[in-house]
Amino acid sequence: MLFHSLTFAIFFIIVFILYIKLSHRLQNRMLLIASYIFYGAWEWRYLVLLFISTLTDYYCGLGVEKNQEKPKKKKFVYLSVFINLTLLGIFKYYDFFAENFQNLMGNFGFETHPYFLNVALPVGISFYTFQSISYTVDVYRGKLKACKNFLDFSLYVSFFPQLVAGPIERGTRLLPQILNARSISKENIIKGCYCIFWGLFLKVLIADNMADLVDPIYDLDKSTNGILTLLAT
Repeated sequence: MLFHSLTFAIFFIIVFILYIKLSHRLQNRMLLIASYIFYGAWEWRYLVLLFISTLTDYYCGLGVEKNQEKPKKKKFVYLSVFINLTLLGIFKYYDFFAENFQNLMGNFGFETHPYFLNVALPVGISFYTFQSISYTVDVYRGKLKACKNFLDFSLYVSFFPQLVAGPIERGTRLLPQILNARSISKENIIKGCYCIFWGLFLKVLIADNMADLVDPIYDLDKSTNGILTLLAT
């Protein structure tokens, strides 16, 4: 579901209308459901990865806060980093390293047949992986209290406006906005609409049209003139 598509516009309008009519608690639940629908619309099976990251850091955060001894706290941080980076490594980098290993062995005359996953890269996996890890690290450093409500924490990890394109939000900044009641004002709506439409302008009218000029040069073979490449850049 692309941000500049008609589908997203309809989706966003429905979410916004529901948001202004619901209480704070129901707003959070609705936004969580909307976030999972948004991500699952691309590939619903990858919701499992999002859920694993969320579940891992929810319990790691509680584990860090519960234990008083520093070595025990660190174990939960290490567990968070290990599970999240393992998922990231498998789905984002495994095929890359397998292919390069095959080419390296081929240079020495060895024929190898590594197993390739051949799966599409999960959209936004880097963003939510590091956002989830940063939460556990912030709890460990004492900058943040562990979130006790699993559904609110799930919204922090999966919040759809920045799920697939960033930025990576720290728990110290985003979680308080999720946990505390929010007020809706005309001024904030105007500011929000300005940011949205300015972003759409930069994306659709400027970036996409510039891409039509630049991409053909980058798509040429390696004999491309260096000055031409520099000009494209």
